Amino acid sequence: MNRVILIILDSVGIGAMPDAHHYGDEGSNTLLNIYRNIENFKLENLEKMGLTHIEGLEEIKRNTITPIASYGRLEEISPGKDTTTGHWEISGIVLDQAFPTYPDGFPDEILQTLQKETGRGIIGNKAASGTAIIEELGEEHVRTGNIIAYTSADSVFQIAAHESVVPLGELYDICKKAREILTGKHAVGRVIARPFVGEPGSFKRTENRKDFSLEPSGKTMLDYISEAGQDVVAIGKIEDIFVGRGITKTLHTKNNESGIEATLSEINRDSQGLIFTNLVDFDMLYGHRNNIEGYGNALQEFDSKLPEILAALKDEDLLMISADHGCDPSTESTDHSREYVPLLVYHKYIQPVNLENMKGFDVIAKTILDFLDVDNSVDNVSIKSILEIG
Repeated sequence: MNRVILIILDSVGIGAMPDAHHYGDEGSNTLLNIYRNIENFKLENLEKMGLTHIEGLEEIKRNTITPIASYGRLEEISPGKDTTTGHWEISGIVLDQAFPTYPDGFPDEILQTLQKETGRGIIGNKAASGTAIIEELGEEHVRTGNIIAYTSADSVFQIAAHESVVPLGELYDICKKAREILTGKHAVGRVIARPFVGEPGSFKRTENRKDFSLEPSGKTMLDYISEAGQDVVAIGKIEDIFVGRGITKTLHTKNNESGIEATLSEINRDSQGLIFTNLVDFDMLYGHRNNIEGYGNALQEFDSKLPEILAALKDEDLLMISADHGCDPSTESTDHSREYVPLLVYHKYIQPVNLENMKGFDVIAKTILDFLDVDNSVDNVSIKSILEIG
């Protein structure tokens, strides 16, 4: 029984795309700049798979190793650089138009409607770093009970609240109401609950974040696979991104460690279809906070688990490792970056191939559906034949 394990290293980009200057991201290269800024940095197992053979990491002179996997990088077709856009394209949906963004805050009518629906006042309403805005407005929020609304360069409406002031259940309900309001021309990609705890001067966001995404605008590889009677196991925030659609089993995880353990557990089970994992710590804890050291450590922690993942694979399993966008922690920006993403493809009987640069994250969807022998209308090429599995 063929099976695919797809692991998305959230925000692990590998070089600015040709149109990155339109997004203010020229010069961004998440992976390369981590290598540059951390002395003697290595990702031993990813490098064995071919990571440093990929264009974008040319200056990392580790290309004497013969890769055990096929390697290349993907260029996003859809406009944007956010989680929803990236994951949708990975799953086979290419957007013609970017989701709306609100660098100057959201219109009054949106906020007034949300206030009326929830009974809570709203403060903030601007583009800001999540950690900075709770530091700035957290004390006022605790004193008044008004929720903190903010955005970023991405298409997101984020609501921050202290867990002792707005219980998690209420915060999630507020976000659901916001999701219902933000439709039509204001249909942002995600509404995000951002709970925090602590005292003024030491507020800290918790792991109880929850995303409320738009429903995908077309059929995804998840739909095709589940409709064909095969398994689609969603690990991490995958269920949130796809609003549960096309998913047969969900495992919510709090961090990379639990995401990796859940992935290993599912690999060790008998199943047919897709195991789809998102590891979010790279982005959420380190990229947005410009924490180069933390980002590097998180990459090395994942790298250290790769031998266990590879050893667990069955003969018919295909492992694909990629990303959804960049979030270069070495730049002044705390937002995502418009970058190529790496693609590493491993099978026990693969002949390693340099896949070079390929157009469209949906190469992943087309290849997975081809490997699983599932009919589909994804408009890109499968690399199954190039991989020479056998």
